[in-house]
Amino acid sequence: MSKYDILFYTTSGCHLCETALLMVNSLQEKSTSISIKLIDISSDPLLVEKYGVRIPVLRHFDLGKELGWPFDEDALAKFIKIDD
Repeated sequence: MSKYDILFYTTSGCHLCETALLMVNSLQEKSTSISIKLIDISSDPLLVEKYGVRIPVLRHFDLGKELGWPFDEDALAKFIKIDD
């Protein structure tokens, strides 16, 4: 995986997740090196316990760093280290 690979913890019916995904998609248009994997937490009780009240949460696959809601596009870009 590249340094921009991000795990995106989400679930269906989460309007905050939808908002965050729009920001992620916008940043992906600016940099094709970003690879995002969506993970629906509802399929795993451990993920529900860990992220249930925190989603949307983005997590660097390699670094383990997390960015939880609320965040804006600037904070998201900084988190995944995209240069303008």
